[in-house]
Amino acid sequence: MRLETLAIHGGNIITDSEKPAIQPITLSTTFVHQPDSMIYSRANNPNRNALEKVLTKLEFGADAAAFSSGNAAGVAVFQALAPGSHIIAPDDMYHGLKNAILQLFKGVLEASFVDMTDLKLVEKAFQANTKLVWIESPSNPLLKITDIKAIAGLAKSHQAILACDSTFATPVFQNPILLGADIVMHSSTKFFGGHSDILGGALITKKADDFWEKIRVVQKVGGAVPSPFDCYYLCRSIKTLPYRMKGHAEHAGIMADYLNQHSKVERVFYPGLKSHPGHEIATNQMSGYGGILSFQVKGGAEAANNLISKLHYFTNATSLGGVESLIERRAASEGPDTLTPPNLIRVSVGLEHLDDLLEDLDQAF
Repeated sequence: MRLETLAIHGGNIITDSEKPAIQPITLSTTFVHQPDSMIYSRANNPNRNALEKVLTKLEFGADAAAFSSGNAAGVAVFQALAPGSHIIAPDDMYHGLKNAILQLFKGVLEASFVDMTDLKLVEKAFQANTKLVWIESPSNPLLKITDIKAIAGLAKSHQAILACDSTFATPVFQNPILLGADIVMHSSTKFFGGHSDILGGALITKKADDFWEKIRVVQKVGGAVPSPFDCYYLCRSIKTLPYRMKGHAEHAGIMADYLNQHSKVERVFYPGLKSHPGHEIATNQMSGYGGILSFQVKGGAEAANNLISKLHYFTNATSLGGVESLIERRAASEGPDTLTPPNLIRVSVGLEHLDDLLEDLDQAF
């Protein structure tokens, strides 16, 4: 099946004897004992099976594990590492997972945060106990592009696992496993959910090996799993993912061009721009540049806050990937330890009429 067909049919597993066209929600937390049956919903559920099945296929993997949040998915990878393991992670990284490494695993795991666009720095960061290389491409919030194939080669040469947070790209525009990654991570809260009303996370593996089994143990024993409702609605939202992503990317590209020419904008971060330092790599490993962009406003944090306050069709809120446009001054959300420039604004470009969004930006500027 091609992408659009797979998104619609790949997560529809009919278990009801009446054979409904759409898989129903199975709310039962427990199941009648019988050979090879499900036992308890924390370990297994028909709706979660359907979600994991379509995620596996979309990312060309061997298996998938769904979690209750993106952070829970990322943390499961870190939990599966042996104590004393060293992680190489990006300097521009989603702050929630960076905080998980620094706070939850302090004294348990070691970590080095480096610029993943500089292969020499990545190579230099490897240690004898490096077990995991974590990349994020495009990154949050600076939209840095990591050469996944090149980093995969480095990780393999050091016998380290390569995990890629591909939330911004989705499988519509990027397939890290086909580029050499061992594990792909998504915050399914974002574009998979697509409507800012579902919390979830997912991991997809290239091989169902021993390390993957450790992640599965974390999922089942730790219990940070999505509800049947969440799995059902994620499967429903995934059906429209390919078409939504085309709209998000088209709008983001035009908006990036608009901002790139604006006299009150210092700099625009969007891999679709030819001026973006990662544009060539993004063009080689992605089929589209995504629906997220960031830009810096002249005049500092105050000017950024003022611009946001005057917008009508952009919601000043954290998160991304919904049909509505979301905007925020990112440093204000990340806290006092952030390295994000104070005048940087991140935009999740929605599916409103593009002319309305551009006119709104015009009046706000």
